[in-house]
Amino acid sequence: MGKVAVGLAVGVAVAACAVATVVVGRRIRSRRKWRRVVGVLKELEQSCETTVGRLRQVVDAMAVEMHAGLASDGGSKLKMLLTFVDKLPNGSEKGTYYALDLGGTNFRVLRVKLEGTRSSTLEHDVYRQPIPQDLMTGSSEDLFDFIASSLKEFVEREGDISELSLDRRRELGFTFSFPVKQMSVSSGTLLKWTKGFSIEDMVGREIAGCLEKAMTRKGLNMRVAALVNDSVGSLALGHYHDTDTVAAVIIGTGTNACYLERTDAIIKSQGLLTTSGGMVVNMEWGNFWSSHLPRTVYDIELDADSPNPNDQGFEKLISGMYLGDVVRRVIVRMSQESDIFDPISSKLSMPFILRTPLIAAMHEDDSPDLEEVRRILRDNLEIPDVPLKVRKLIVKVCDVVTRRAARLAAAGIVGILKKIGRDGSGGIAGGRSRSDQKMRRTVVAMEGGLYTGYTMFRDYLHEALTEILGEDIAQHVIIKVTEDGSAMGAALLAASHSSYPVDSVQLL
Repeated sequence: MGKVAVGLAVGVAVAACAVATVVVGRRIRSRRKWRRVVGVLKELEQSCETTVGRLRQVVDAMAVEMHAGLASDGGSKLKMLLTFVDKLPNGSEKGTYYALDLGGTNFRVLRVKLEGTRSSTLEHDVYRQPIPQDLMTGSSEDLFDFIASSLKEFVEREGDISELSLDRRRELGFTFSFPVKQMSVSSGTLLKWTKGFSIEDMVGREIAGCLEKAMTRKGLNMRVAALVNDSVGSLALGHYHDTDTVAAVIIGTGTNACYLERTDAIIKSQGLLTTSGGMVVNMEWGNFWSSHLPRTVYDIELDADSPNPNDQGFEKLISGMYLGDVVRRVIVRMSQESDIFDPISSKLSMPFILRTPLIAAMHEDDSPDLEEVRRILRDNLEIPDVPLKVRKLIVKVCDVVTRRAARLAAAGIVGILKKIGRDGSGGIAGGRSRSDQKMRRTVVAMEGGLYTGYTMFRDYLHEALTEILGEDIAQHVIIKVTEDGSAMGAALLAASHSSYPVDSVQLL
């Protein structure tokens, strides 16, 4: 019996050792897989690194590309488009003006009443109208007749038109958010359609003229006084509220920037004359590129899979359209390295399923157990039961991608300031410190949901501005949010240019 007991004990011990070996083996394999996942994060952090030194290289590259784009068409990735807007509103405008904002599947009509003194709130009325799908692919005449009819209905609903008799020609600012070759402050030709529009007979035609002909057909006495894009509208609204505003940046689904440039610096248009000596330049900065921009394998894959590969490189690093999908691609890579998301959801392989507002919500989840992260993974990606340590890892991925985007956007802004001598470094002789130079107050108008609605993005952008410029200089640079500059700004530009019977800008 003793031998049997001993044998039994030995067998149990052997079995226990075997079980222990299996458990230990699983733990070792699990740790190896976890190390690989953590390795993906570390690799991402290194690839997205934005040291102050690198950011200053991006600043210099932006300024250089701006110079090149002003020197010649095609000389830079930055288009540096002339807007012919040479006079920004300053609060002295008086009268009633209109705006038409066309940039998607809806358009808006707006009426602003100006009293001749700057006001923090502008009295205005707004009318929104969806565009029928068939008009987005039909003829230009049908589209503009539809818009002109809506404009006329809006005008006819005015309560008090004592200052605007039916005989007086009304002034309209037209925000047209499609690629345009501007020819004057109030005219430009359509280069191509985007955002679901495909009206072939419109490409290459003058836009404002098409709208004015339609308004004439509908019996509406109205003139397009300014044809602008949304960033120029934001600059106009920012300058109306604060005349120290010299640039505008939009960071939302897409991104763009414009700024006020001296006309004598626009080399590619020598002989350009303006009454103010300056002109707003539309940078189209989404297409900016430099070897100093930190790019990852995920960015390269996203670009290759996009409808416009090798285009809009800066936009794909900083705008809301793309940040969520970069995060998704990192999560996919992590799932390939281990079974942390086992079973793998088919939703995870769907491009743009993880939108940037969702990564903002995960990034800013301050609950102890990251319940919002759990909910988004479950409801949007169909990934249930994710351990807390994995949820923390995903928050870190959101942080790395967002921080890079915000810091690069800050470098772009400083690049503009450097170009126009507002970064504290211009005109300083050797041996004099930057603090010896009296800095002018400089305001940048900012619009777009990524900046206004994503607190961490906004905080990282401001932090980077201070790091690049230094505290002494950064305190003179103010970022001011403008709301609805695309429409309000267009109406203000109609006001600031309505006193000219012809465009104030001419080429000799």
